[in-house]
Amino acid sequence: MPQSRSACPAWLAHYGELIGTWTRRTGDRQNAEDATHDAVVGMLEGHTDAIRDPRAYLHRSIRNRLTDFHRRQGVLEIVPLHELAEDDHPMAADPDTHARSAQLLQDMQTALAELPLKCRQVFVWHRLAGYSQEEIAQRLGVSVNMVQKYMIRAGRHLRERLQRHAPR
Repeated sequence: MPQSRSACPAWLAHYGELIGTWTRRTGDRQNAEDATHDAVVGMLEGHTDAIRDPRAYLHRSIRNRLTDFHRRQGVLEIVPLHELAEDDHPMAADPDTHARSAQLLQDMQTALAELPLKCRQVFVWHRLAGYSQEEIAQRLGVSVNMVQKYMIRAGRHLRERLQRHAPR
């Protein structure tokens, strides 16, 4: 007779949920399984009696392991287009490239103009001028949290307005 769910070790009762959740969040079942196994081993090797909520502990541990994994993979360097060598510029093969680029630029300027002044300033200073969120907060006399809210608002607005330019 199989053991009841309550008689299973704490980690086993949540194993399927952990794998499913982290596979959906990362899109990579192998990494989700590896992080889950590492978290379970870490929990079993540690002092399990001190863990009040094994499910929450495992989720946090898996999240931390996946974050560490992605950090080790390296961060892509972001280089403004004007700093790229001519040979490194992204190019499209068709003759309409220039017209599409000009339309995108015009639509971007229109979308930015629709934003409130501070929201537009935050986006331009951060994304185009390279200022940190802390520097922008000091310049505007607002909190870093407010700068982050402005960035989120600008990002959503631009994504919505420029969606037609996204590759299909």
